Amino acid sequence: MEGQDEVSAREQHFHSQVRESTICFLLFAILYVVSYFIITRYKRKSDEQEDEDAIVNRISLFLSTFTLAVSAGAVLLLPFSIISNEILLSFPHNYYIQWLNGSLIHGLWNLASLFSNLCLFVLMPFAFFFLESEGFAGLKKILEDLDEQIYIITLEEEALQRRLNGLSSSVECNIMELEQELENVKTLKTKLERRKKASAWERNLVYPAVMVLLLIETSISVLLVACNILCLLVDETAMPKGTRGPGIGNASLSTFGFVGAALEIILIFYLMVSSVVGFYSLRFFGNFTPKKDDTTMTKIIGNCVSILVLSSALPVMSRTLGLHKLHLSNTSRDSETAKPSVNGHQKAL
Repeated sequence: MEGQDEVSAREQHFHSQVRESTICFLLFAILYVVSYFIITRYKRKSDEQEDEDAIVNRISLFLSTFTLAVSAGAVLLLPFSIISNEILLSFPHNYYIQWLNGSLIHGLWNLASLFSNLCLFVLMPFAFFFLESEGFAGLKKILEDLDEQIYIITLEEEALQRRLNGLSSSVECNIMELEQELENVKTLKTKLERRKKASAWERNLVYPAVMVLLLIETSISVLLVACNILCLLVDETAMPKGTRGPGIGNASLSTFGFVGAALEIILIFYLMVSSVVGFYSLRFFGNFTPKKDDTTMTKIIGNCVSILVLSSALPVMSRTLGLHKLHLSNTSRDSETAKPSVNGHQKAL
C-alpha cells in the first residue's frame, strides 16, 4: 500500500508539473502574438526592402517581440496573483479551479524573473549589436558592389531633389511624401558609405571578434542567471528576508475584500501607465516615442528595453507603496489537496 501511495503521489506531482508548464506556455503564446502585432504596427516598412538584411531584421524582430511579451507578462502577473488569491478565497473547493494554486503562481514569478534578466542582459544587447554589425566575412555583404549601389542611390537622391524643387508649395501632401522618401534615401546612402569606409581588417577581424566575444558574454550571462535562479529555488537561505504577507488563498489582501483587491489592481495599472507616460514625456526621450509604420528596429529595441525596465520595477514600486502584500507559498491550500510526500518536495518562498 505504501508503494502504491508513493507511485500515486509521484504521478500526481508529474501531472501537476505538466499542467503548469502547459498553462505557462499558452499564456506566453498569447502575449507573444499580441506583442508581435503591436511591434509590426510601429515597425518601419522600408526596413524590409533590403534582402541582405532581411534575416538580421527578422531575428531582431523576434527577440524584441519576446522581450515585449515578457514585459507584458511581468505587468500582468501582479494583478493575476491578486485575482487568483481572491478567487481561491471565494471558491476554495471548486473542482474547476484546482489548476489555480500557489505552485502555478510561484512558477510564473520565477519564469518572469528569469526571462526578464535574460532579455535585459542577453537578448536585447545581442539584438542591438547584431543589427548594427557588419557581419562575418564571406557573406553576401563583403561580395556586393558598394560603389554601384552608392552611385544608384546618389542618382535617386538627385532625382528626388529635382522633383522637390519643381513642385509648388501648394501641393503640400506630395511635398511631405517626397521629403520622407528623400530622408529614407539619405539614410540608406549613409549606411552604404559607412560600410564602404570600413577597412578589410575591420570587416574580416574586428567584427567577427566582437561577435564571438558577444556570444561568450551571452553564454556566461545565461550561466550566471541560471545558477542564481537555481540557488533561489533550492536554497532557502538565499532568499531575501523581510516581512512576509499571507500565502495565496489564505487571506484577502485588502480589508474590503474583492472590492479592495480590484482597487489595488486599478492602482497598479495606473502606476505602470503613469511611469510609461512620464518616461516618454521627458525631453531627452521626446524623439524616442514610437511612430506608426515609421519606427526603426534600433528604436524598437530601445523601447522594448525601456518597457522591460519599467515593468520589472513595478512589483517593487507596488510593494513600496503597500499595494501588494501577497506572499507566494506552495503550502496553504496545496497542503489540503496534495499528498504529504508531494509537499515534501515543495518549499515556501
